[in-house]
Amino acid sequence: MNSRPMVQLFAALRQASPNRAVAWWSLLIIGAVLPSVFAVLTGQVIGRVSAPDGGRLVPALVALGVCFLLMQVLPHAESVVSMSLGSRLANWLNERQMRASVAPEGLGHLEHPDLAAIRDVDRSMSGPPLYLAIYFVRGSLHRFLVGVVSAATLVVYSWWAALALVAIWSATHWLLRESSVWKDRNTAEVELTRQHANYAYELAMEPEFAKEVRLFGLPDWVVERFARWRLELYDAQYSATRLRERSVLGAAALVIVGNMAVFGLMGFRYIAGDWPLPELISAVQLAVGVQWVAFGGLTWAADDAATAVRAVNQIEPLLGPAGHLATGVSTVPDRQVEVELREVSFGYPRSEGSVYAGLNLRIPAGKSLAIVGANGVGKTSLAKLLCRFYDPTGGRILVGGTDLRDLDVAAWRAGIAAVFQDFAHFERSLRDNVDPGRRCSDDEIRASLRDAGADHLIDLDTPMAKGYPGGTDLSGGQWQRVALARVLCGVRSGARLVILDEPTANLDVAGEATVFARLLAETKGTTTVLISHRFSTVRLADQIAVLVDGKVAELGDHDQLMAAEGHYRRMFDLQASRFTTEYDEDGAQYVVLE
Repeated sequence: MNSRPMVQLFAALRQASPNRAVAWWSLLIIGAVLPSVFAVLTGQVIGRVSAPDGGRLVPALVALGVCFLLMQVLPHAESVVSMSLGSRLANWLNERQMRASVAPEGLGHLEHPDLAAIRDVDRSMSGPPLYLAIYFVRGSLHRFLVGVVSAATLVVYSWWAALALVAIWSATHWLLRESSVWKDRNTAEVELTRQHANYAYELAMEPEFAKEVRLFGLPDWVVERFARWRLELYDAQYSATRLRERSVLGAAALVIVGNMAVFGLMGFRYIAGDWPLPELISAVQLAVGVQWVAFGGLTWAADDAATAVRAVNQIEPLLGPAGHLATGVSTVPDRQVEVELREVSFGYPRSEGSVYAGLNLRIPAGKSLAIVGANGVGKTSLAKLLCRFYDPTGGRILVGGTDLRDLDVAAWRAGIAAVFQDFAHFERSLRDNVDPGRRCSDDEIRASLRDAGADHLIDLDTPMAKGYPGGTDLSGGQWQRVALARVLCGVRSGARLVILDEPTANLDVAGEATVFARLLAETKGTTTVLISHRFSTVRLADQIAVLVDGKVAELGDHDQLMAAEGHYRRMFDLQASRFTTEYDEDGAQYVVLE
């Protein structure tokens, strides 16, 4: 059996909870010794019963009773300690993977292809939860230790019987080495079938699919698909884990013939008068206990429990280097800064293509620059580079003439106020959602909410999740305004660079115009980068850069680019053709989609 997974598992148990690990091993060892003690005491009781004067029968019976009682109680204690230790192991592994994921300064490690192996720690995705896995290991390890102790004790009564039985039962490890119950259970066929079944399950259970499943009349199809693929998964798992008939028959023949020979010789010695009855009784019980050294569930149980441990042990050393960004020592300028990209090249880790191949762009200090272009030209990638979540693979990003890589990462990010397309919804108070860094006063937070059009949100202590007492949740547009308030709060606390990645994607046209006008007013004099597909927003920026094939194809303000009649003009006219201006009954102007 492969001991390496078990070595890693047992080492992890000791590290996860040293005291519980000691208790776990102590109970296991005591529980493994008790059956042999019981066998010896049974022989002594029989010997004293058959003695002419009865011998010291009472003490022997009391000892036998205590041993029997402990044999009944200890397994329950072992189970409790095992499940507790398994839960501690799961918590320890999850903490390790979380630390390994958040510790690197960059984001490149989060795209590591093996990271998924540790994201399922203790989620019952590839095996039982860890508290049950450790429980299974306990049972298998307990039986194996019982067999070892029984064999060692049997040596005292009959060395040849002990050696013969150990050889017979141990041979099953070799005979069945390729027919482990769970060997190759995760074959390609099993994994594909599990993927189909899990996908059908998600279609039925996840809210994001609920509307379409009902709208298109798919409930019966989803359930039928899940049931069919789940049954096929069971069949595939059985096919991948079935025992090989020849190995089983060979092992069975060896065990039957060998045990008949050993027990027959033991009986023959007794009949011949070479062995007293009390010793025979003890020896027979010990011989029965030796069977537990045979091939059993320890290997697969330990492998299941060790899967998460091995995954974390293997991936943890890789994440740090993959997400590492060298932090500089240069001081970040306090004033508003000019940012310049010179011949910047960039491609995401493990991606075949490049986002940029020689991008040159200057963002003037205290001015706003809008970035436009088709999907996939690298608009959001620019925001990630400016926040230094990644480093360019070529070229330089200069901040006030200093290479961004020479600046202290934490200090640089502390001066950035940003909102991204997939901004975070923190399950904390409204205050913490607007000002996660706690750098603004409550009055400044309320002013930021007001300027973002979210002044109806008054109580800053309200938990922003319904799962908490007094908690609430917001619509997409309301959350967008909270995210914008987060940016405005950052500006009030002294941000030197503002990055707006689709800042009004969830707002209607009228709300977008109002909010963005306030944004520009509040960020006036701050170096601002705006990424948006809405030209009604983009046209208000001081300058507009049009990206095509990872390079700046056009640069200028709205009027200049419209007059150039190039990429910008074509994109603007295409979007503008879908809108028309109308007036309400009071003569107020508004825009509608045709």
